[in-house]
Amino acid sequence: MGTAEQHRGASDVGVATPLLPSPAVEPAPAPPRRNMFAFVCATLASMTTILMGYNLALMSGAELFMREDLGLTDEQVEVLSGSMNLFMLASILAAGWAADAIGRRGTIVLANAFLMAGALAMSLGGSYASLLAARFVTSVGVGFAVVVAPVYAAEIAPASSRGLLSSLVDLFITGGILLSYISNYALAGLPLRLGWRVMFALGVPPPLLLAAGVLAMPESPRWLAMRGRDDEARAVLERTSDTPAEAHARLEEIGRAVAAQVGGAGVWRELFVTPSPMVWRILTNVLVLYSFQQASGIDAIVLYSPLVFKQAGISSNNTVLATTVGVGVVKTLSIFVATFLSDRLGRRPLLLASAAGIAVSLTALGVTLCASGEATTTAGAAACVASVVAFVTAYSIGLGPLAPTYGAEILPLRLRAQGMSLGIAANRLTCGVLSMTFISLANTITMAGCFFLYASTAVAAWVFVYVRLPETKGRNLEDIGVLFAK
Repeated sequence: MGTAEQHRGASDVGVATPLLPSPAVEPAPAPPRRNMFAFVCATLASMTTILMGYNLALMSGAELFMREDLGLTDEQVEVLSGSMNLFMLASILAAGWAADAIGRRGTIVLANAFLMAGALAMSLGGSYASLLAARFVTSVGVGFAVVVAPVYAAEIAPASSRGLLSSLVDLFITGGILLSYISNYALAGLPLRLGWRVMFALGVPPPLLLAAGVLAMPESPRWLAMRGRDDEARAVLERTSDTPAEAHARLEEIGRAVAAQVGGAGVWRELFVTPSPMVWRILTNVLVLYSFQQASGIDAIVLYSPLVFKQAGISSNNTVLATTVGVGVVKTLSIFVATFLSDRLGRRPLLLASAAGIAVSLTALGVTLCASGEATTTAGAAACVASVVAFVTAYSIGLGPLAPTYGAEILPLRLRAQGMSLGIAANRLTCGVLSMTFISLANTITMAGCFFLYASTAVAAWVFVYVRLPETKGRNLEDIGVLFAK
C-alpha cells in the first residue's frame, strides 16, 4: 500500500519521486567535562594549609593546659597565640621571590619542611622561650604555604572551576582548625604534661606525606612559561584544561602576559615606584580586602572561643572544648557554600552576603555578652553559641575563602606572586594585631565592646566590596585586568 500511495502522489506531478529519509538531527554538543587532574593538583597544593589552621588554632585549647603546666601568664598566652601572624611576615614577603625562583611546587615542599620542624619543636618545648622559637619556625612554613598554595591553584585551574579550586585553600585551613579543636577535646584527658605535647606532635607526620604528593604533581604552567619552558607549559595545560581548544587559548594568553612581564626588582618597582593607575587600583583592592578579612575578628573566635564561651557562662573545660568542636564543624561545612557556588553565583554576591552576615551576627554576639555580664543563664549561653555559629557561617560563605581567590585572580601574572605576598602580609599583620590584643582590649572595653568594634569593620567591608570590586566569574586570568583599567 505504501508503494501504491507513493506512485499516486507522484502521478499528480507526473514524476516518480522516491521517499527521502528524514534529515538527521545532530545532538547538541555535550558540555566539556571538568578536569579532574587539575582538581587533584590544586587539592594537593592547598592541603598544605591544613597545617596552618591546625598549628594556629591548637593554642585555643592547649593553652588551658599549658598555663598550668608551664605557668604561662595572660600576656605570654597572647604572644604565643598571635605571634605566628607577625613572625610569618618575613616568609610571606619572601614567598613571592621563592615562588618565582624555585617554582610554586618547590616552595610548597619547602613550606612542609618548616611545618614539620616547627611542630616537632613545639611538642618538645619546655619553656616560654623555646615555645616562642618553635612558633617562629612554624610560621616560616605557614608563610610560604599561605602565599603559594592559592597562586598555584589559580594558575593550574581552568576558568570553569577556578573559583572552586582557589577556595580550597580556606577549606583546608578551616579543616585544620577543626582538627585542632578535635585534638584539644580528645586529648584533654591525658596527663597534664603530656596532653598538649601530643596535640602538637600530631602535626609532624602530615608534612612528610604532603611533600611526597606535591613532588608528584606538575609545576605551574605560568611559571614554566616565565622560564621559557613553553613545551612543558603546553603539556601541563593540555592535562589541566577542560578542552584542547582551551589549553591552546590559555597558552597564547600566558605567552602574551609573559612577553609583557618584568622580573626581579622590576616587579617591586612596578608595584611601588612607577605603578600604573590599573596596577595601583588592583594592589589597593588586594591589600584592603585581605585586611578586612581579618579585621572582622575571625581569629578572636578561632583563638579565644573558649574564653568567649566561659564569659557567657559555660564553666566546664570539657563542655567548652566540645562546643568549640561543634563551631569548627559548622565553619568547615559552611565553606562548601562558597566552594561550590562561587563559579555559579559569582564572587561579588557571596562577598556582600558574607560581610552583611558578619555585621549582624557580631552585633548579636555583643548584645548577648552584655546581657550575660548582668546574669549568666543557660539561655544566654545558648544565644552566645548561636551568635558565634552564625558568625563563622557568614565568614565562611564569602570573606574567608574568596579573599585569596579574588586576590589571585585580579593580580597580573608578572606581579601575582609578590602581590599576593603583600596582600597576605597585610592580612597577617591585621590578624596579629587583633589576636595579640584581644584579651587586653576585652579587659579595657569589655569583650562585648570588642565584637561591636569588629561588627563596624564588617559594615565598612560591605561598602568596600559594593563600591570597588567588580565580578570576575568566568573570565580568563589574563583578561581580568581590564576591569580595573578605568
